This record gives sequence, structure tokens and C-alpha cells, in this order.
Amino acid sequence: MSHTLGIRQAQKQKTRQALLDAALGLLEHQSLSSLGLREVTRAVGVAPAAFYRHFKDTADLGVALVEEALGSLHETIRAAIVTTGGSEERIDRAVDLIAAHVRAHPAHVRFIARERHGGVAPVREAIGVQLRRFADEVAAALGADPESVGWSAEDLRMLAGVYVDHMVVTASAILEAGASCDSEVAARRAEEAVIATARRQLRLVTLGRRHWLD
Repeated sequence: MSHTLGIRQAQKQKTRQALLDAALGLLEHQSLSSLGLREVTRAVGVAPAAFYRHFKDTADLGVALVEEALGSLHETIRAAIVTTGGSEERIDRAVDLIAAHVRAHPAHVRFIARERHGGVAPVREAIGVQLRRFADEVAAALGADPESVGWSAEDLRMLAGVYVDHMVVTASAILEAGASCDSEVAARRAEEAVIATARRQLRLVTLGRRHWLD
């Protein structure tokens, strides 16, 4: 009996993941608010009724996609913001981590960038919760940095928010950099320009951080 239940559970999880993957693919060219569950089930090859065994509605599916896209990123975010070495090395490391994530997970980055201010409230809220968690974790890590001696908790949280917002904007800009380019070389140059700007922006933030208590 337990073996049979295990097989059924594995099949259920497989179908759920197939629905998430199909939705993510369909969302490449449309927003979640315009996505119909029949589109998703048709892409997976299951009956529309099967959708409700896994999600209440497309908003619920969208929240699951948020968790899939951002839930595993907490360690990466902290590593990008709080890493060893001098300021230049830390900036390069942070931007490199962002760029690597965009290249590895472009569909997830596109989904978050589009739905962060999209028309589906539960998904906006879920993204906001995750980003606030990132900011809280980064603020805690920054508080342990010797450069943060004398900083108030409120100011550390503000700085953490700046870093997290910058990472989200940079990820979106890297993703879109080569979208209108007509060659791979041009796309790569456009991406490199975005990365160079992101590094300069972080240098500006770093300079401001050093003089904030002045």
C-alpha cells in the first residue's frame, strides 16, 4: 500500500511541476492576468479539472512560481551583498552572481520582473514578501560588517533595500539588454554595458555608505 501511495504522490508531484513549467513557458509572452488555466492544462495534456488538484486558480499557481523563482535565492542574495575582499572585488562578485543567475534562469527572472507590479494582487504580495525577506537578511548580514559600526537598524534596513532593489532592476536590465539586438555579438555588448553600469552604480552606493555617518 505504501509503495502504491508513493507512486501516486510522485505522479502528482510530476504533474504539478509540469503545470508550473508549462505556465512559465506560456508567460514568456504574456502576463499572468491574461493566462487561462485551459492554456496551461492543454500544454501539459491533462484535463482542466486536473488543474484544481494542484492549484486553486492561476493566482495560486503564480504564487507557487514566485516561491520557485525566489525561494531558493536567499543564500545567493546574501553572498552577492556580503562577500569577502575589497570593495571592488565585492562589487564584481555581486554583479557576476546576478548575471549568472539571469543566464541560468531567464524565464523566472522575466516572470518576477513582469509580475512585481502586475495585475494579480496575491502574486504581487508574494513577490513583495520575498523581497522584504531578502532585505531583512541582507540588513542582518550588513550589521555584522565592521563598516556598519554606528549605523542604526533603520539605516541598515534602508541600505539593504537599496541593494535588493538594485539587484532586481539589474537582473531585469540584463535580461532585456539583448532583446532587440540583431546578433549575438550585439546582444553580448548590450549585456556588458548593463553590467558595467550596474558596477558603477554599486560603487556610488559604496561611496555613499562610507560617508553616511559624516
